[in-house]
Amino acid sequence: MSKKVLVLAGSPRKGGNSDILCDAFIKGALESGNTAQKIYLQDLNISPCMACYGCRGTGKCVKKDDMEGLLEKMIAADVIVLATPVYFYSMDAQMKMMIDRTLPRYTEIKDKEFYFIATAAAGERAMERTIDGLSGFTDCLPGARVRDVIYGSGVYQKGEVKETEAMQKAFRAGKSV
Repeated sequence: MSKKVLVLAGSPRKGGNSDILCDAFIKGALESGNTAQKIYLQDLNISPCMACYGCRGTGKCVKKDDMEGLLEKMIAADVIVLATPVYFYSMDAQMKMMIDRTLPRYTEIKDKEFYFIATAAAGERAMERTIDGLSGFTDCLPGARVRDVIYGSGVYQKGEVKETEAMQKAFRAGKSV
């Protein structure tokens, strides 16, 4: 059965290492007969949550930006990939802002399979806090299952990830969807 795969690319740098791993994942997912869509969070107009709780009881954020449409796509997806470069041992701002803005409807992002992609100049150990942060989000989602984590470690310059095992792992993870 074909699944809807939604890849959320957090990096502000298109063609960077985490973006390259997203493409490898998508290639595998498509080869297995799934549909896939990649969204660059940087391209969306998403502003920070104000913690005003205007969404309480309504399921609608008071802000009128691209987050409402993105939430619809997240709810409709079967599989969600969260991809981020690691900045100062954490996810990038675009990913964190998107996560915070799921507040109005996060309980509707239910029964999803998740994959995490993280890239950093440092090793996997340096990315643990980032994965903990992403896991903290999925722990709040009903029925969420983290299927795999792809670490693009030891990569700094754009494109360095192409020479690592992470490329094959991302492709295999996408194929396993």
